[in-house]
Order: sequence, then C-alpha cells, then structure tokens
Amino acid sequence: MVAHALPVSLSGYARAAADRLDVEALAYFDGGAGDEISRAANGRAWQVPTLVPRILRRLADGSTRCPLLGRTLAHPILLAPVAYQRLAHPDGELAAACAASAQGAGLVLSTQASVPLEAVSAAIADDPDRGPLWFQLYLQHDERFNRALVRRVEAAGYEAIVVTVDAPCSGVRDRERAAGFELPHGVSAVNLADLPPRRAAPPGLCNGLVQNAPTWEDIARLVRATRLPLLLKGVLHPDDARQAHAIGVAGIIVSNHGGRVLDTAIPTAHALPAVADAVGGKMAVLVDGGIRRGTDIVKALALGADAVLIGRPLVHGLAVAGAHGVAHVIRLLRDELEIAMALCGCATIADIDASLLGPAQPSHSQPP
Repeated sequence: MVAHALPVSLSGYARAAADRLDVEALAYFDGGAGDEISRAANGRAWQVPTLVPRILRRLADGSTRCPLLGRTLAHPILLAPVAYQRLAHPDGELAAACAASAQGAGLVLSTQASVPLEAVSAAIADDPDRGPLWFQLYLQHDERFNRALVRRVEAAGYEAIVVTVDAPCSGVRDRERAAGFELPHGVSAVNLADLPPRRAAPPGLCNGLVQNAPTWEDIARLVRATRLPLLLKGVLHPDDARQAHAIGVAGIIVSNHGGRVLDTAIPTAHALPAVADAVGGKMAVLVDGGIRRGTDIVKALALGADAVLIGRPLVHGLAVAGAHGVAHVIRLLRDELEIAMALCGCATIADIDASLLGPAQPSHSQPP
C-alpha cells in the first residue's frame, strides 16, 4: 500500500487490517472473551468523559515530553505487549520495534514474541532517540526457567520487566475457537523454546492449570531477584495497586487484557481514577484498552495516568504496511494528542489535569 493510501485514523487501520489478515489471525488479534462485552466497553468508556477546554493560554514552546521511570519520553505512547506478531507480518516484532524507535515510542515485548528478545533489542540498541524498551513476563511453571529468562532480559538491555498478572488462565475466546485458530508452522513463542514440560497437576480449577499461578509472594521474590524496575499489568482494583506499592513494585498498568480474559470486567477508563488515587505520585501508573484517539490520551492523563499503551492498533498497522504502518499509527496518535492539547489550552503534558474533564454524564437508562 503506497503512502498516500494509508488510512487516516486508527479505526481506518482496523478496517484495512480486517481485509488483510486471514480469518484465524483476525480472530486471534481482534477477538475478545465471551460475548466481548469488555472489549467493546473499553472503547466506549473513553467517549464518556467530556473535555472542557481552556482558551487564550500561552502555547508557545510546548511539547509532549513527559517523565516515566527515570527517563524523559518524547510522548506518553507505548506499544503494548502483543504475542505472535509474525501472524500479522513476516517481520513481526522487529518491525514493531523499529517503528517504535523511529517514533520515539516505548515498546513492551511479549514473552510470547515470535522473534528472539535479543534480536529485538539489538535492532534498536544504537538509536539514541528511541523510547524505553521493556519486557513483558508471564511467569512460567518452572522457577529455574523464570530466573534464566530474567537474566536474558537483563543482559539484552531491557529497562524494565512488566509482569502480566490478570491471566492465570486463558479467557473463553469464542471467536478464536469458532475460527479454529492454531499457530501456523514457523510461528511460535521462541523465547519459551527451552521451557521444561509441565508436570501433571492434581485436580483443581481449570483442570489444575492454575496450580502454579503467580501469587503476591512470587512478585515480591521477583522484585528482589532483578535489578530492573518491575511493573504489574492487569491491575483494576485500588487495593491491588496499594499492595503492589507495598512490596516495591515500580509501576502498574491498569488493564483488562483488552477484554481477552474476563468478560464484563470493568473498562479501564472507569477503573483508572480509583487506582490512580490509591497510589498517585508514589509509583508509575499506565493504562491500556480501547485507546484510539488523541483525545483518549488526554482523558487518560487527566484521570491520573502517566502514559498509555496501544495493542490492537499496533497489529493493525503491522498488517497493513509493516513497520511503516506501525510508525504511522503512532504518528497519527501523537499528532492527534498535540492537536487535542492545543485545543484544550495545554502547552505541556503537565498542564493536563482533572480540571479539563466535564461533569459526569447522567445515565439514560430506565430504573428497574
């Protein structure tokens, strides 16, 4: 696809990607759990808050720069961890990494990446203007393997570890099952290639598959075992955020896994304010789920987030135009963020706060 024909919005990329991905890959990337209520609600929730712009404020010398875990980012947009990106494009995670680096965006590489973690870090290591490079970790059933994987991540130059904590088992993904999704030959979780087989588990929930699900004790041990800052992805309850802070976690990502695990889980835009209030200023707070416009980012920051992550839009850009498509998706969001900031009277990210949000909208539902 030539440059002038690229979509002009993230929703346009979603439509174009649906025409390019095969049925199985589309079901895997775009599907959600159950009736996909949470998946749909994530996007709608960002549309509910209204913006109350300020006028005639000085906008000269403004920028989208913002601090995050000891670094100054060019803008508050990161690419969320997404597994098996070579399903969308042969270059997979390498394309996403190069696109993020070119646009100054952060990148969180999935444990289930289809490209070795060392290859991804090496591809962008020499770019002084790249954003942060983090590794998303699913703790596995074998503790020795976990320790070795963390050592690999540290040695490869990753700057933080993001532990996904909201998926002790997979969700009920009807769309994937209906499509008969299976990984094709040549696409696999290459960073888990040396994982020993799981031992037979005693009877229990989910046929024993959650027998080794991570606990707070496991997270506390990991905090002590790595020199890298640790973030927890999948926090929706303020008490869990407080517990994370208490054991030394550096940051949290408010996420419901894009609606892919527990259907009817609270939308992230609704969960964010209480979580941010619980730990505001004490640790980094990020959010993902349904962010598709620059105005969504302004609202997320006004509700207490330090930065945002995008997942499915990354895949859509990858499917449409490889690294160029991912870079364009990031650029679209950043341009929209700058426009929204200017129209709200905010010259800098620090100017965005809750005063920009209008009063809560009344419900139009009828009483029982």
